[in-house]
Amino acid sequence: MKVEVKTLDAGKAGDVELNDAVFGIEPRADILHRVVTWQLEKRRAPARATRERSDVARTGKKFGRQKGGGTARHGDRRAPIFIGGGKAHGARARTFGHELNKKVRALGLKMALSAKAKAGSLTVLDNLDVKDGKTKALAGQLEKLGLNKALFIDGDAINVSFAKASSNLVGVNVLPAVGANVYDILRADALVLTRAAVEKLEARFNG
Repeated sequence: MKVEVKTLDAGKAGDVELNDAVFGIEPRADILHRVVTWQLEKRRAPARATRERSDVARTGKKFGRQKGGGTARHGDRRAPIFIGGGKAHGARARTFGHELNKKVRALGLKMALSAKAKAGSLTVLDNLDVKDGKTKALAGQLEKLGLNKALFIDGDAINVSFAKASSNLVGVNVLPAVGANVYDILRADALVLTRAAVEKLEARFNG
């Protein structure tokens, strides 16, 4: 699949050949759903468990008399009503994540990239260099390209000038190639890859 490469100034910078094994496969809703569900569950933080009656270290010896003491007939100090006692109905430690085969995760990412290419929402830029890292200049460039709301994926590292200029632009997100993921790609209105990102993503699957 041949795609035109543009510059941030809306100029042309040649063409790039996209690997059909990465950008040209037919997306499947069930695979994408499985990967997104796995990814979102992995983000959930488990609750910290509280110590209940069986977890606290307090004496279990009966204190006080059964009758005549003028107080209730308590059996041990681990009861929740005492200072230092166990928590009643406390939070339990839970994990929400589940395992997903690496091949399925890789296939899901390929399908997400292919879905954007198939929908015409994929743009390839030569690089993300922004002169002086000015937000106003970048906003004007993105307006010309029609990329006001998009996910930008760069190569090994995020372009510093672009990251600085886009930090205050709502709807513009940027990731390194290693951070490319199904959830962020699918929820973005448009996907923008640099030449370096294309090379890294194709090498990631071919390697």
